Amino acid sequence: MSAAPPPALPTPISVADEPSIIPADMHPPVDLAENLERFTALIRSYLKAEDAVQVEAAYVFAAEAHRGQYRVSGEPYVSHPLAVAETLAGWRLDAQALIAALLHDVMEDTAITKAQLSERFGKKAAELVDGVSKLDRIEDQSYEEAQAENFRKMLLAMARDVRVILIKLADRLHNMRTLDAVRMEKRRRVARETLEIYAPIANRLGLNSLYRELQEIAFRHVHPMRHRVLVKAVKQARGNRREGVSKILDTFRQRLPDRGIEAEVIGREKHLYSIYCKMRDKHLSFSQVLDIYGFRVVVKDVPTCYLALGALHGLYKPVPGKFKDYIAIPKPNGYQSLHTTLIGPYGTPVEVQIRTGSMNHIAESGVASHWLYKDEHALTALQQETHKWLQSLIDLQSASDDSAEFLEHVKVDLFPGEVYVFTPKGKILTLPRGATPVDFAYAVHTDIGNRCVACRINFESSPLRSELKNGDRVEIITALSASPNPAWLSYVRTGKSRAEIRHFLKTQQHEESAALGERLLGQALRSFNLQVGDIDAATWERFQRESAPRGRRQILTDIGLGKRLPAIIARRLAELREKREPGAVAVADNRQTGAILIRGTEGVAVQLAKCCHPIPGDPIVGVIRKGQGLIVHTHDCAVLAKQRGERNDWVDVDWEPDLRGVFEIGLHVIAENRRGVLGKVASAMADEDSNIANVSMDDDRSATTSLYFTVQVGNRNHLAHILRAVRRIPEVVRVNRLKDKEGASHGRV
Repeated sequence: MSAAPPPALPTPISVADEPSIIPADMHPPVDLAENLERFTALIRSYLKAEDAVQVEAAYVFAAEAHRGQYRVSGEPYVSHPLAVAETLAGWRLDAQALIAALLHDVMEDTAITKAQLSERFGKKAAELVDGVSKLDRIEDQSYEEAQAENFRKMLLAMARDVRVILIKLADRLHNMRTLDAVRMEKRRRVARETLEIYAPIANRLGLNSLYRELQEIAFRHVHPMRHRVLVKAVKQARGNRREGVSKILDTFRQRLPDRGIEAEVIGREKHLYSIYCKMRDKHLSFSQVLDIYGFRVVVKDVPTCYLALGALHGLYKPVPGKFKDYIAIPKPNGYQSLHTTLIGPYGTPVEVQIRTGSMNHIAESGVASHWLYKDEHALTALQQETHKWLQSLIDLQSASDDSAEFLEHVKVDLFPGEVYVFTPKGKILTLPRGATPVDFAYAVHTDIGNRCVACRINFESSPLRSELKNGDRVEIITALSASPNPAWLSYVRTGKSRAEIRHFLKTQQHEESAALGERLLGQALRSFNLQVGDIDAATWERFQRESAPRGRRQILTDIGLGKRLPAIIARRLAELREKREPGAVAVADNRQTGAILIRGTEGVAVQLAKCCHPIPGDPIVGVIRKGQGLIVHTHDCAVLAKQRGERNDWVDVDWEPDLRGVFEIGLHVIAENRRGVLGKVASAMADEDSNIANVSMDDDRSATTSLYFTVQVGNRNHLAHILRAVRRIPEVVRVNRLKDKEGASHGRV
């Protein structure tokens, strides 16, 4: 099987990292026979004969499809899919995956369609190719938006079939190995993208060798100068430390057999990128990074791992706090090993990993060696963890409104650094370092997270923002009426938590805004002797066609968020209705349209202004603010006074009769500077059934002192009772309600 010579060149392809078309005489002759022969021998060593024939047919198809196309490096383009397929064959993937690898660029770079691939090589192979292929870029879409959308498509395809990402990772590996051929600007962009997305995904799937190689190549291109400096420093250190490394290896290889332990001991140099990260994260110079060498001990079974650990701890002193047992508690990607750090000869720290042969195989190959899991009852622990993570991508997708947000949540989950915590029933959950009880609650179940109100860590009540530590036992307390707090977004760590909180808040805002929009539209329609229910479906449909292709609910939401004026929409709806039913609508008569009633508990759609803190009984005015909804101010609010020229946005509002609730206001108390005066004022407020939410005072050491309170009241009458009670205290000189910025400057909520 050989590739046909390229005919006349086709139209150049515009995508920079895809085939580059240059005159044939500029291309050196490249013989693919050797690579093809090696690939053919590899697939025939483990595939059935009929499957191998199909894979070889896919190569012929790919060679024909990419005829005349060349990479930027000058090689025939088919050399790239062949290299990708060879990597997958090294992982022993099935025929469908190999066929998809050989054809993974034909849908993007040629006129061949998914239907044609499906007909020729089967539906499954065509779906794999489609999962790897990029989406067509929309004309006004930025590069970042297009990339986010492509990542979203790829990751969701991967959630359905992990072979999609294995093909994409092999594709990225070959592109990184040949990255020197592209221009500098693109080189750095692709390398940075690899560090942020592809290398962490490889790590998450347990593909350790691939993960390290992607990191090393990307580091060389993102920070070329730093890479060169580190290469030089490591070469120098290699000679200086060779004696110490040899001594440790000889000692290990002698001590373990003396204890009856058969083991393979390997000394390895740490990867440059991991050395660089240690220097960057811990602010160390290269000379301070002593452990640039690590040692791996591979034994026959799990009990021998612990015997070897004891033998090595008897040989060199272990560093306290540096022992990790990933055998008892594996990493989420299935990685298992014992990690310990010893103080070796010359006082040098020595990192040692102890594992079995099967653990070593999984550490290097990860999910690639166990990718097929069609029968969920026969899943290994590694496959189950991988399956859970892939399914979590679908959950993130449903909670994320756009591709950029989805990608942000995925990135959060790709850089964990694990913390292992326990549920009350003893189940272990793995969370990223820095995770909080809120992250734990969402990891258990979305409903638990949404209804979380408090927690107990190790049987003690703790704040929800507490940082969890290894071994913590966490219990979540829920309430049926509870809902996510926007403040949680400032300290949650997992992508799932962040996505679910944002999704809930956005859904809640849309629901509340739609309800407010309906009330505002109803108020505006009263001028035309109409109610919202009088506008029939046909009138709404005509209005939607002429304004925007948005549904009725979305229009009401826009009104509630201040994006559309209710008076304008009301007038147009009335006109459209009159055209359908002449004489059915009276002309606007400027009558009183009725005020929107404020209950104080509307949520995000209706907000009480933070500048003046209106309470029931205060004369109030509503202002529509774009993206915020209805903001309620007191009629004499200083902030509102500056907006007199914007009265078109004002809305008539009034308090709901018999309103019951709790509202916060600020009080300024000037009192004589005597012992116990703060207690007397607080007691007077408590006697009037008021709770103090916050208190502060001026430290001026004069005859009088200023006390600033944030108190909770029911209405204006309740406030009057509190003011009278405080004024009756002999030491109080003056008390008044705080207004506007004066209260904010003293920490008033």
